[in-house]
Amino acid sequence: MKKLTVFTPAYNREEELKRAYESLKRQTDKDFVWLIVDDGSTDGTGETVKRFISEGMVDIKYILQANGGKMRAHNRGVKECDTEIFICLDSDDHLSDTAVNDILEAWAYVSGDPVYAGIIAYKGEEEAEGVRPIFGNTFPDTSDCSFRELYRKGFQGETTLVFRTKLLQENLFPEIEGEKYVPEDVVYDRIDEGHIFKILPKILTICELKPMGLTDRVEELRERAPTGWFIYYYQRAMSWPLSKLKLKFAAHYLRFRKVVSDKYRSEYRLPLYLCLMGYPGYIALTIKGKL
Repeated sequence: MKKLTVFTPAYNREEELKRAYESLKRQTDKDFVWLIVDDGSTDGTGETVKRFISEGMVDIKYILQANGGKMRAHNRGVKECDTEIFICLDSDDHLSDTAVNDILEAWAYVSGDPVYAGIIAYKGEEEAEGVRPIFGNTFPDTSDCSFRELYRKGFQGETTLVFRTKLLQENLFPEIEGEKYVPEDVVYDRIDEGHIFKILPKILTICELKPMGLTDRVEELRERAPTGWFIYYYQRAMSWPLSKLKLKFAAHYLRFRKVVSDKYRSEYRLPLYLCLMGYPGYIALTIKGKL
């Protein structure tokens, strides 16, 4: 049985998948399965994947489902996964040539200790000089820590996350009727509680940054998936230590509370003291007309 699943959610990604596939063919260690969940593509994604399978260069599992958004595709992938560890490779990213080998070597040191949720490594970007960690930021001097602690220690870059599959299967994304997005941190924060990650200071995934329109994209997601963001801000307000950031989370929680259904308002209730502390920020957001 393979150790690692490389999971890719795909929706109309016929061309982008080709670069990911080429990087998987170049892996120095083939002890992985490429699990593709096609989220109802209407282009040639399915035919492209079938061509990959026919070449026999990579162990591929392909699943087609009705379009439901990345969170549902991720849940399907996690449920279908039968390997010990799991990495999500977005369809427009690709792996470094030694990524699988690097992951398996690092995991061998900690796999027997259930306190380890997985591995944190760099996400890189290509430049004229080569590949470097996104934003050029490097990890603090530590061999392991929680995901949140990594950022508290000053890290500001992007990460590649490898998870113990069992933990993902126990912490699926909420599937919200009428919405197709939930911030990834909703799941990551839950797993982070009581666990640590092995820090691997290597670039595993490489992506092409598309900064133009990023803010607009986030605002669009907030408008189209308010319940997912509501849950995110609830979790952050509940778990974050007392700080200005905690009050910011509470303020956004109150703002989103105005637009989600009674079902979610009753299920995710902040304590009264946190609501009162977040109220001034909520008023400011309301005046600005921002969620």
